Amino acid sequence: MQLDPGEILDTLLMVRLEHLDIRTITMGLSLRDCIGSRASETQDRVRRKIRHFVRDLVPISNQVQDELGIPICNRRLSLTPLSLLAEGRTRKEMVSLAKAIDEEAGSLGIDFVGGFSALVHKGYTRGDRTLIESIPLALSSTERLCGSVNVATTRAGMNMDAIGQMGILIKDLAQATADRDGIGCAKLVVFANVPEDNPFMAGAFHGIGEPECVINVGVSGPGVVLKALETVGDVDMGQLAETIKRTAFKIVRAGEVVGRTIAQRLGVEFGILDISLAPTPAAGDSIADILEAMGLERCGTHGTIAALALLVDAVKKGGAMASSYVGGLSGAFIPVSEDQGMIQAVEAGALSLSKLEAMTAVCSVGLDMVAIPGDTPAATISAIIADEVAIGVVNHKTTGIRIIPVPGKGVGERAIFGGLLGEAPVMAISKESSHGFIRRGGRIPAPLQALKN
Repeated sequence: MQLDPGEILDTLLMVRLEHLDIRTITMGLSLRDCIGSRASETQDRVRRKIRHFVRDLVPISNQVQDELGIPICNRRLSLTPLSLLAEGRTRKEMVSLAKAIDEEAGSLGIDFVGGFSALVHKGYTRGDRTLIESIPLALSSTERLCGSVNVATTRAGMNMDAIGQMGILIKDLAQATADRDGIGCAKLVVFANVPEDNPFMAGAFHGIGEPECVINVGVSGPGVVLKALETVGDVDMGQLAETIKRTAFKIVRAGEVVGRTIAQRLGVEFGILDISLAPTPAAGDSIADILEAMGLERCGTHGTIAALALLVDAVKKGGAMASSYVGGLSGAFIPVSEDQGMIQAVEAGALSLSKLEAMTAVCSVGLDMVAIPGDTPAATISAIIADEVAIGVVNHKTTGIRIIPVPGKGVGERAIFGGLLGEAPVMAISKESSHGFIRRGGRIPAPLQALKN
């Protein structure tokens, strides 16, 4: 696949003037052949395999970036869900493995590693329990390692035991990183209907249906879409959607060229393009700004959900036209801390947690990088997770939750994370208790929508 001369010119303009970048090149790597009879043997095998496959990822991606003139923000690694390596292991051994992976990836220039993960939507194995119980220590004692837990699917329903446990675990992880405003929670996602090929952190892992090694690409480009809307001016909704669709087409075409070139030079398979618009704290790189460019005075006001639905649908249509290998999440992220427009909307009182929840019914994921008061009860966190998961289960979509109870801070204060994670205003939550609901546990049965065979 190659860009034609017109596309090359458009791409260079998008890079120079409109913040276009490739958000991530993520190598997915299977570790299923690394399981040894002893924990030390497993750890050695994992180190060797990462070193063998990943050692050229950063230099080759840098080379392609320079040749094509398209910036690549992050080089990432996603691994087989490590709960599969946790059967018969102890929490101490899993934390040791987490540290070894983090160290090995860091030595190779990798920015983030995903895969400290478990899939428990229908129940736990012993290895799942071991991994999940080790998450607070593993993620708080590593720099780049990220984790996820899938607690529900449309086909299986909602594992309320796991959802209840996640509220407690998130509180523990926040406390373990209290000196950094609970930043450990930014490395953990709770999912419903998790995809196996997502290249974005913190939820990336290498699913069991994936090849041995694969390159997945996460494109970005909110600034490009914003510029296109500002240029097209006062047009009707159909023309607005068409403008976004055409812009997304160009972004995805550029992303596929980058991804395929890197995969070919590494000698591994090319996987998918996740076409999600992913904001950054930089000015002009905001999803909220796009929604406001459609005519909303402030993101969060009435009409926000309709505007977001238009945006996500047009992005997906443009991506599907541009590539036959669209996957991952694909749509638009709405992380509060990473989007200046979202932060301003929260601080202006236009955007509440309830409105964010409603918006997640039409965006590509869920409640992302939301800061809440540090004294929020664990049961309340679990209930927020349950609400968000229910949206995904009933609507046959992925929803994810990265929620951060910020130790020692209350509504209106700011949590400071830095870098791509930005900073987040602490948002208000309901004061009424959900404890009686969460303590029931068990499994909420799959909805009628599950009966599709």
